[in-house]
Amino acid sequence: MKGVILAAGKGERLDPLNSSRPKHILPIGGSPLIFHTIRAMKCAGINEIIIVVHHMGDQIASCVGDGSAFSVGVNYVDQGRPGGTGDALRAAAPLIGSDDFLLVYGDLAFKPSYLAEMVSLWEGSGKQGAVIGAVRLPNASEYGAIESSGGHLVRIMEKTSLPAPGLVNAGMYVLPGSLLKYLGITPLSERGEYELTTTINIAAEDGMAFSVYELKDGGWVDVGRPWNVLEANRLLLDELVRGTLVEGTVEDGVQIRGGVVIERGATVLSGAYIEGPVWISSGCRVGPNCYLRPYTYLAQGVRVGNACEIKGSVIMERTHIGHLSYIGDSVLGRGCNIGAGTITANLRFDERNVRASLKGKVVDTGHRKLGAFLGDGVKTGINVSIYPGVKIGHSSWIGPHSTVQRDIPPETVVIPRAEFEMRPRR
Repeated sequence: MKGVILAAGKGERLDPLNSSRPKHILPIGGSPLIFHTIRAMKCAGINEIIIVVHHMGDQIASCVGDGSAFSVGVNYVDQGRPGGTGDALRAAAPLIGSDDFLLVYGDLAFKPSYLAEMVSLWEGSGKQGAVIGAVRLPNASEYGAIESSGGHLVRIMEKTSLPAPGLVNAGMYVLPGSLLKYLGITPLSERGEYELTTTINIAAEDGMAFSVYELKDGGWVDVGRPWNVLEANRLLLDELVRGTLVEGTVEDGVQIRGGVVIERGATVLSGAYIEGPVWISSGCRVGPNCYLRPYTYLAQGVRVGNACEIKGSVIMERTHIGHLSYIGDSVLGRGCNIGAGTITANLRFDERNVRASLKGKVVDTGHRKLGAFLGDGVKTGINVSIYPGVKIGHSSWIGPHSTVQRDIPPETVVIPRAEFEMRPRR
């Protein structure tokens, strides 16, 4: 059996986090997102993986390499002009041949055991038919709903505008090589794309049996929006950080509670208090007197200054956070420079769910506590305050003492108006 990862999409809803690299290699939960999928495939017995790329595909290939780091072989195929998931599978078909295959969308975070369990279910059926992963969501309107009977797929229904709970397509499949013949008779969807879900419906109508495997225990995240990065990070840290692993330098006076990973080459200075799960990568320097709260992930080369507090946040490579700053439930892109005293507010004054803009529309994020999302290379001056749910585009500069209440476009300078009166002392 071969593995197939679809990683050709751009992921426009993740703006501003994916301005300089594809979403599939954003650092989440200790490593680039796609690494978690490759490792899960390896654990499921897959030794040969095909990755379908297009948008910034060279970066994915450079990041993953030939697969030797994961003890698998990796080949790449460029989808060309994106034309849907069915079109992506069609691009991979020559490399799949007649083999059965395990297919996963490349922008998912999930419990690694799911893939092995799906393969086991397929093997238990005598390697007949196929298996489709499904997840039960409180709002199934954004996904293709699964209609099943007796544990078998009837059809995958189109997305609906009516919010309702239900079982949806999880973007994870064990498929026979014979499915590929249905790609040639798959029609264009209303969006003008060739959808894999349409292909599956055609195959099911033609008699191919699809077992439905429900992913339980909340171990699945579709990383399609900025706040999903935090959800995925939380899921993966719970899976990966079960104890304390300290390979870096930790000075006397550091307090560690719960599971914490401190990679070789990282330094934690005296007075730091760390509550796991927390992941501190190589090249990081933390402290002194910092407070790192649960579900914080510091990617390579991050520097956190004196007396900072970071809660449940993803801080990407080489970002510097100046002293006396608070970063809560936020995602900071790589190469940011956060001035001293910067605050990311993560709770509305009325304590209602945080709302954020998504492709021009304001949506409910579903999070009561949610901070800011900064693109790569953002700089803030001293004493900057950023409201909950605000997004700041890459390479923007936020001047000292600014209060940022709405989204800032990329490559923008924000300068607060400051008027003051001078008069002689009497």
